[in-house]
Amino acid sequence: MSDSTRPRPVVTVANVVERDGTFLLVEEETRFGRKLNQPAGHVEAGESLLEAAIREALEETGWHVRPTALVGIYRWTSERTGETFVRFSFAGDATAHDAARPLDAGIIGALWLSYDAIVARSDDHRSPMVLRCIDDYRAGKRWPLAFVTEIL
Repeated sequence: MSDSTRPRPVVTVANVVERDGTFLLVEEETRFGRKLNQPAGHVEAGESLLEAAIREALEETGWHVRPTALVGIYRWTSERTGETFVRFSFAGDATAHDAARPLDAGIIGALWLSYDAIVARSDDHRSPMVLRCIDDYRAGKRWPLAFVTEIL
């Protein structure tokens, strides 16, 4: 396949949110069955990366999340679909929960899981980026939010 016919990467955002030694994840129904992921998703037209991260967390978990740092930027190609994703992963704090808020279609529910429980369910991860983002966060990787420059 020539470079001009390769699909372009999809830009996504994800949230690594820790509270009392547990991490906020979502269980979601995908075309490959139930999977675990961070609150994550696609950036919509006209939306900044931070706006997308805040929106995705709320829509998928009911939690209001305040991003505090950039954990990393990850590129991954799915062996199953051939799709390539570029993920901007943000650390954030959960500030409030709206338990009555309906969650996005396909979201089964939000879970607070310990690191050991996340590792034990590695086969259920939506992608290898799930654990890699958490491992990088646990290793102290944090970049100031100003590291990301957007020209909208």
